Amino acid sequence: MIHIKDLYSGIPIFKALSSEIRIEILSLLTEFESLNLNEIAQKLNLSNGTVTMHIKKLEESGLIDVSTAVGKHGIQKICYLHENLLTVELQHSQTENYYEYEIQIGHYSDYSAEATCGLATKESIIGEFDDPRYFADPKHIHAGILWLTRGFVEYRIPNYLKKNQQFKEIQFIFEISSEAPYYNNDWPSDIIFSINQTDLGKWTSPGDFGGERGNCTPAWWPPHLNQYGLLKLLRINEFGTYIDGFRISSVTLTDLALHQKSDIKFQLKVASEGNVGGMTLFGKHFGNYHQDIIARILYNVSL
Repeated sequence: MIHIKDLYSGIPIFKALSSEIRIEILSLLTEFESLNLNEIAQKLNLSNGTVTMHIKKLEESGLIDVSTAVGKHGIQKICYLHENLLTVELQHSQTENYYEYEIQIGHYSDYSAEATCGLATKESIIGEFDDPRYFADPKHIHAGILWLTRGFVEYRIPNYLKKNQQFKEIQFIFEISSEAPYYNNDWPSDIIFSINQTDLGKWTSPGDFGGERGNCTPAWWPPHLNQYGLLKLLRINEFGTYIDGFRISSVTLTDLALHQKSDIKFQLKVASEGNVGGMTLFGKHFGNYHQDIIARILYNVSL
């Protein structure tokens, strides 16, 4: 069972369910338990390329699993339902105590960047392509997109808790992708998240997406470059660390030892080994979502 306790954590699943074709794929897997890509394409009268795109979105949302098997005609990808039940809580029994801030992509407090890399505002490139020196340019605070092949960016998160308040959960919502030369929809990259130098866990971005203009991407942005990313929700609470509702590590708020006077430094970093495919962050004037990085602090109040 997939249990969505808050609507934000269900965003990737809701997006996956917004396509009639993907609903038909789920219906087929309900009926036949498992099918390979060719079988799904034949039953829906679609091209293999179209089915592959929809399968990828269903897999990213966690609704299906895909495994590789050797068949009569070579290597095949077999698709299965990941879970057979989905529940969504539309209303909590009590009102959450929280505050949130939207932090512009360019408002990082520390960084390290290696080419290919760069930044841009909604009007123009900052400096020149592939020159890390421009990450220190004063205009970087206006950046609406940034990209790097290796390195990290770090943001300081306001901590306004009072003496009688305790951290319950920290959430970050952001649009992100890999970083390939030009763009490459199949370009995996391992991204590591951390708070105050404690690694929270790793998520693998499946690609650096292009081929169609992002909903918010400005008209001047070259069409041969990446256009949009994936909207992700990172949550850290007493049970562990989660991406879009799926646990990526056992690191908890207790492990972070945060209190009323703590600094909160949130870092996104390209892994130094494994899938070293870079990172792109999209702000409200780029990509598919009209937002920058949203940081939300949920807290308890003691009497």
